[in-house]
Amino acid sequence: MSTPTRTPSARRALDREIARLAVPAFLALVAEPLFLLGDAAVVGHLGTPELAGLGIAGTIVMTVVGLCIFLAYGTTAGVARQLGAGHRTAALAQGLDGLWLAAAIGVPVTLATVLLADPLVALFGASPDVADPATTYLRVAAVGLTPLLLILAGTGVLRGLQDTRTPLVVAVAGNLANLVLNVLLVFGAGPVPRMGIAGSALGSVLAQSGMALALTLVVVRAARREGATLRPHLPGVRAAARAGVPLIIRTLTLRASLLVTTYAVVLTATDTSSSAIPIATHQLAMTLWGFLAYVLDAIAIAAQAITGRHLGAGDVAATRAVTRRMLWWGVVGGIVTGVLLAVASPWLGALFTPDQGVRDALVPVLLVAAAAQPVAGIVFVLDGVLIGAGDGRYLAYAGVLVLAGYAPLVLLTSALGGGLPWLWVVFAVLFMGGRMITLVHRAAGDRWLVTGAAA
Repeated sequence: MSTPTRTPSARRALDREIARLAVPAFLALVAEPLFLLGDAAVVGHLGTPELAGLGIAGTIVMTVVGLCIFLAYGTTAGVARQLGAGHRTAALAQGLDGLWLAAAIGVPVTLATVLLADPLVALFGASPDVADPATTYLRVAAVGLTPLLLILAGTGVLRGLQDTRTPLVVAVAGNLANLVLNVLLVFGAGPVPRMGIAGSALGSVLAQSGMALALTLVVVRAARREGATLRPHLPGVRAAARAGVPLIIRTLTLRASLLVTTYAVVLTATDTSSSAIPIATHQLAMTLWGFLAYVLDAIAIAAQAITGRHLGAGDVAATRAVTRRMLWWGVVGGIVTGVLLAVASPWLGALFTPDQGVRDALVPVLLVAAAAQPVAGIVFVLDGVLIGAGDGRYLAYAGVLVLAGYAPLVLLTSALGGGLPWLWVVFAVLFMGGRMITLVHRAAGDRWLVTGAAA
């Protein structure tokens, strides 16, 4: 006899709940990487060195922001747990602590990135024709770091409250503004001067600032309705920071893996007649990978919110049932995105650059990325489940383990003369495969199933 959580009606109910959160999150997450895709499409028409420079600068910016992703993930899990336990005022108070923490981190990080732009770009060892536009873009884009962190925290609060529609509206509006501002400021029109790659960075900063303001106002109004104080609660801010440490380590290992991959590409590029081509190709491939990762991550966002809420309410059976169903969604989503990427691979390069060398080099890399999509679906779903459960310590440990195995082998592949497609094979098999093994192992056990308002 079927258990209540495995009946067709129960599965349909789970599907509706997952879709209610995942579909708006999917659309919002698709809009997020369009910031970089829009920048790449515009900057790519300035020239291949500028596109390669954007790749390096974008990697640095996303590394800084990625290290602070706990502002979204940790806030989502904490707010959802409080909501599941019936403590809505406490949920909003915890969300406000996340916003204050984002502002406290953002200001010094912005100053440090502006001051260290030259040495940060120099770490990649790129030629001057690539390093100069990279530094220019990075100095301007750094101004948008504090708004980006506020966006993370505000989005996390709303996801924890089971609201993924408001972040969708803000993301779409911000993305449209970014595209218009990019075209206007990069190429100039009327009284607006042509700013080149600096205009692309400025357009993104202006759009991000508007998004941060909108999300912050939504959270503040909700807090006022519930009677939550708007003043910073220092113990709560410190608690949010401590809870974020394992997620920072986890994210640091992920970003380090991406950075070492980029570094391996740069090392390979030094042996070619045109070093900008493999770097630019890798930038486009990684941007498209990020786009598809965000698509699959929509299910993980639902996993964070629903897992946190069920565990906050003490419902372990529901947590298990939702995990099983979301894994099915992740595998199917990965197959669909993989097939679409493989079919579109011969034509995608033309959307971003007129350089035929980059277009030709992009196709085999995208085929490797397409083959890895089902694995990515499993990885992102289970990552979301464990984050929603507050299992950050295990994720940090697993991240260190995977990085330790992946980094030397991808660098060895580069040193042995492996081209860009082979570097991506190593990325797919060792990095993504390693993550899948560690996450499946953890999800099969019970130690992550901690119930109550606090993890």
